[in-house]
Amino acid sequence: MNEDLRDLKDHIEAKLGADLLQVETAYNELSITVAPEKIIPVLKFLRDDQLARFIQLIDLTAVDYPERAARFDVVYHLLSLHNNFRIRVKAALAENAAIPSVIEVYPCADWYEREAFDMYGVMFEGHPDLRRILTDYGFEGHPLRKDFPLTGHVELRYDDEQKRVVYEPVKLTQEFRNFDYLSPWEGAHYVLPGDEKAEKSE
Repeated sequence: MNEDLRDLKDHIEAKLGADLLQVETAYNELSITVAPEKIIPVLKFLRDDQLARFIQLIDLTAVDYPERAARFDVVYHLLSLHNNFRIRVKAALAENAAIPSVIEVYPCADWYEREAFDMYGVMFEGHPDLRRILTDYGFEGHPLRKDFPLTGHVELRYDDEQKRVVYEPVKLTQEFRNFDYLSPWEGAHYVLPGDEKAEKSE
């Protein structure tokens, strides 16, 4: 592990020890797990502390573990430009529970939280405008949940021929294809586009 990252990890553990459920390092990145009710004070510390200075929220998303009692991990990716480090903050959340909105800490969390609500159904307590952001009007369900059905839904689109909005069954437009997953530079048993030109020049 990078020595600077180890120092930062030790500093965060010393300052937030009681609030941390788990601390991990992998691939030169630090991951911490906290309880949902501690997310705002932990993020404020990571943003304002002079040794941490994680002033940018890069991403906020969720991960679905349907077999767990705390079904979702709400995940925050932060960046410290000063230290050139990233940190991942996770909080486990039950399906019908809510986690505090972090808009007061990182205003850019607004649409990220709306997306996590739309795709996973994660509720953010205190969000000023928690409504769907990617799915259609009147859409039911949360498409990125692992138990979301792949059939039986309709999509909304504008039809140029009928000159109106139409509802129709969701279709997967790409056909099923088999991929050989071979590197194009080795192991391929077919002519790659452009190879025929090299053969002609020889």
